[in-house]
Amino acid sequence: MARKETAADAANPGRLKQIALTYKMTRRADKTIGLVLAAVGIVTFGVFLAIGFLIGHPIYLGILGLLLAFLATAIVFGRRAERAAFGQMEGQPGAAAAVLDNIGRGWTTTPAVAMNRSQDVVHRAVGKAGIVLVAEGNPNRVKSLLAAEKKKMNRVVADVPVHDLIVGTGEDTVELKKLRTTMMKLPRVLTGPQVTATNDRLRAMGDLMSNMPLPKGPMPKGMRMPKGGGPKAR
Repeated sequence: MARKETAADAANPGRLKQIALTYKMTRRADKTIGLVLAAVGIVTFGVFLAIGFLIGHPIYLGILGLLLAFLATAIVFGRRAERAAFGQMEGQPGAAAAVLDNIGRGWTTTPAVAMNRSQDVVHRAVGKAGIVLVAEGNPNRVKSLLAAEKKKMNRVVADVPVHDLIVGTGEDTVELKKLRTTMMKLPRVLTGPQVTATNDRLRAMGDLMSNMPLPKGPMPKGMRMPKGGGPKAR
């Protein structure tokens, strides 16, 4: 029992520190975050307290309003923090890989399955929707890189649907903040065993970057592919 309490006490400061760090990072991009959160909490609590006085139960509605105020504040904070994070990541090489890495259960992601010397890169995700190739970089250059990888996928796993997305802000692209939502909306056509079999076949095929260590999250802007590191036809 004592060990459990000690572990819980040690975890709480860690959570509070993480929340404080997230708030500071969000405030850099969203200067009004403090005022917004205060307004949400006060208005939510005030509405329920006023209803409590009207119906003769200010204590009960006040307690309920306080709980809901914390909940509403947490939801708003989470959304604005996420928006600020995407805003800071937008346009950085490897940002899409960071999103894919946190897409959730049911997906197996492989970063940088294809890349050229200009840092245009294609990532791969496999799930019940099939294979999703996510490209980031210059839209004009990345299309050929994406087409080559899609052609390779169709040769190796011809019975699995292959989707392709380009992350960006222009026409025929998907914004970084909408990438996860877009992928989750794709129709599910594979069963669990089929997803496993597809991953096994792709793993056996090997990837362009399988023997090159890559940092997690956005790639350093100065990183360059070695000569001859582009995709090769098989």
